[in-house]
Amino acid sequence: MSAETATFPRAKTSVFAELPAWFWMACGVYALLLFVGDRLLADSDTYWQIAVGRWILDHRTLPSVDIYSFTKAGEPWVSSSWLAQVLFAKAYDLAGWTGPAALAAACAAASFALLTAILSRALPTIYASLIALAALVLTCGHLLARPHVLAMPIMIVWANGLMTASEGRKAPSFWLLPLIALWANLHGGFLFGLVLAGAFALDAMWNALPAQRLALALRWGAFGIGALAACCVTPYGWGSILASLRILGLGELLHLIAEWRPATFGEIDPFGLSILGLLGAALYCGARLPLPRIILVLGLLHMALSHVRNLELLALLLPLAVLTPVATQFGLRAASPVRPRVAPAAILIVGLCAWTALVAARQVISPPPTYSPVAAVDAMKVHNVRRVLNDLQFGGYLIWRQMPVFIDGRAELYGEAFGMSLARALQLKDVNGFLNLLATHDIDAVMLDPTTPASRLLDHIGGWQRLYADERVVVHVRAAS
Repeated sequence: MSAETATFPRAKTSVFAELPAWFWMACGVYALLLFVGDRLLADSDTYWQIAVGRWILDHRTLPSVDIYSFTKAGEPWVSSSWLAQVLFAKAYDLAGWTGPAALAAACAAASFALLTAILSRALPTIYASLIALAALVLTCGHLLARPHVLAMPIMIVWANGLMTASEGRKAPSFWLLPLIALWANLHGGFLFGLVLAGAFALDAMWNALPAQRLALALRWGAFGIGALAACCVTPYGWGSILASLRILGLGELLHLIAEWRPATFGEIDPFGLSILGLLGAALYCGARLPLPRIILVLGLLHMALSHVRNLELLALLLPLAVLTPVATQFGLRAASPVRPRVAPAAILIVGLCAWTALVAARQVISPPPTYSPVAAVDAMKVHNVRRVLNDLQFGGYLIWRQMPVFIDGRAELYGEAFGMSLARALQLKDVNGFLNLLATHDIDAVMLDPTTPASRLLDHIGGWQRLYADERVVVHVRAAS
């Protein structure tokens, strides 16, 4: 009597199931963001960013003075995000408003795919994916068609390169330097890349043996000098660094710009829940970090609390800062790497490209009406308005419509004193200041939010009349004699 071994055929799995988690993350985030494409355009700065890019393409040079306002016309101004502006302008020319939205969505998708891939090297895939999704939730409020989104993938690769070198007790590869040079041409946040280099240099010294520290410090110092030099590889040279520093020195004016305001915890939001959840988990599990990583985590948290726009830095870089210590402490292991199969990956990519083309053809994506006061500007053009005193949120659209502005989102151009005096005048904390603005700048139209106190004052003083009003904007013009 012979023994027989029963065998069962393995269940067939879909070829799509064999794609790595980071690829699914990229496709999912891109599809989701393009689906809510209008949300990516919900910022008036997108208008002037594209306008500057088109000017650069038309004139084949970079601006060195202001050409968009009548209050600062001819004063020195550099476009530190010139490359991102050109890319957005090209995307707009190619596919209308779908172009900038798709470009921003693609860079955001690449960022979260990179984060997932890096975390998957030390964590189980499910943990890596959940952390990346949590980071997406935290950053979604600042995912806009603006230059900082184009720099996000570069920031993650840069930080990962520094982290890998630090944990390997060696200096970073000089092949990283072109990355920060590219970052410097895309967005002024490249200065934070230099800060990260310093933070991970400290971490490398902490990890190294005493006998290695001097030589390692010299190599990191050489890399830091190279990184500083790479930041000057822009059409403006050293001026790009000075322009970025000028933004950070705007003082009290930053508190009047929504994305530069400090975080508040008056209401329950994802940020507050995340902070409480992380504190609770750290206390319950007894997570331990080396001192340099603690300093880095506290620095990221301080930046996020000081300015809400820095929440994306906390969401994307905190997982990298704690990855290796936490994975080592709790014995977490990564799953076996999965290589993407060409055929299913190509099918998904082609499908996403086809959907993007369909969205562009149907023109279903456009900036929200809140940031596009079309009727109000049309009324002013009919009225032959020349000099408009405008609220900050309307500056981008006025530039788009080729009307000289009083102020727009280029805060580094206008400066703290100008911005604060305008804010006090429009809030009627300085009524005489508001009236003087109308006279000294020869204003013939005032375009304000209906909630701005100065817009209501114009209803009650002689010489002004309402030209246009809706729930988002009120326009006053000088009354006929």
